[in-house]
Amino acid sequence: MLDFEKHLYRLMLVTIAIFGVVGLLRDGPAQAIQGFLILQRHPSRLINDFTVIGGNGGAFLNTSLMGALSLGLIRLNRVRLSGPTMAAIFTIMGFSLFGKTAVNAIPVMIGVYFAGKIVGKPFKNYIIIAMFGTALGPLVTFMVYEAGFTGGLALLMGTVVGIAAGMALPALAMAMLRLHEGYNLYNIGLTSGFFGIFAAAVLAAAKRDIGIKIIWNDTPALELTLIVPVISLLFMLWGLAMDKKDIGKNLSAILKLSGRLPSDFMENVSPGSALVNTGLLGLAGSAYLLMIGADFNGPTIGGLLTVMGFASFGKHPKNCWPVAVGVITATLVFGKSLTDPGPVLALLFGTTLAPLAGEFGPWIGMAAGFVHLVMVERTAAWHGGMDLYNNGFAGGLTAAFFVAVIEWRRSNKPD
Repeated sequence: MLDFEKHLYRLMLVTIAIFGVVGLLRDGPAQAIQGFLILQRHPSRLINDFTVIGGNGGAFLNTSLMGALSLGLIRLNRVRLSGPTMAAIFTIMGFSLFGKTAVNAIPVMIGVYFAGKIVGKPFKNYIIIAMFGTALGPLVTFMVYEAGFTGGLALLMGTVVGIAAGMALPALAMAMLRLHEGYNLYNIGLTSGFFGIFAAAVLAAAKRDIGIKIIWNDTPALELTLIVPVISLLFMLWGLAMDKKDIGKNLSAILKLSGRLPSDFMENVSPGSALVNTGLLGLAGSAYLLMIGADFNGPTIGGLLTVMGFASFGKHPKNCWPVAVGVITATLVFGKSLTDPGPVLALLFGTTLAPLAGEFGPWIGMAAGFVHLVMVERTAAWHGGMDLYNNGFAGGLTAAFFVAVIEWRRSNKPD
């Protein structure tokens, strides 16, 4: 193991422990564990705020255990802890506050494992797809808890469907990546949304209710407001200690990168500067939520953690702000509230389009952010909330649209 990896493992273990300890202290061990168990037995389609369903303690405990599961999976398969894997861990932890549980994640991962076996590839080659592919976890819990099956049959149906979804992901992910050419950082979000449309169509034909309901915590507690800023400061200090006098030069180098997939800031620049970038984006996102008076709850903290994860794998302040401005502009133009769930989550997760701004400039980034808000408020209904990365689905479609127009213009522009 490389020296910087040891630092990353220690930092991630501390981060995972913070969620676990806060969760246990917040509600007490007995209530936190009870809330955690409630979450394992609850449907998880968009948007189900786990801080409401299982309490803050149960939600934080779920996040901690899912983070530990992710980190252990990476270590067990001897995959290097770097930009992509950091993004995957943070994303899983973030969505464990509003959708992911061990019950719905593991069958999808097993499916990806089987897909590797079919083509003779080791699981480590597909581990990133397996981790991000847990976006389809709600499909598992829908079959278990919402589709009308009971007992062992419900569990069997959920497991089989989850494994089938996981087996389809590697092939679909490659095709979806070609569609947007790496300008949508949440490629598995697009992939899962694509698969989710077919799954939702079958369920609708079978007369299963796939209507979307929102459970949203609008009275968050202090720990929900503080958790991301505290972790952000921890990452900044850790990164500063690693890079020391080179931090200014390295941060400048990160800001010059477009962020287009695959952009591993840890490998291309340095781990320390990537950690500082992580902290900066976490603080910037938290400051925005405080400024507009938005709720700090499961979904919004999940959004902040996802942004932080991709601060090692494509996102930085320079390529994120144009997309954010575009989302804000669309929100105001169409008379929506900046604090409503849709616009808040679109701004945080919409930074999946940051590479467009990084490659083609801020005006394209703003235009993409504007279109993204319009798209993301439609796409969840298409897959019935089965794809937790709905912004990745909408972002992929938006990126494909812009890339097609830009490439057409470039190829037909007179010399």
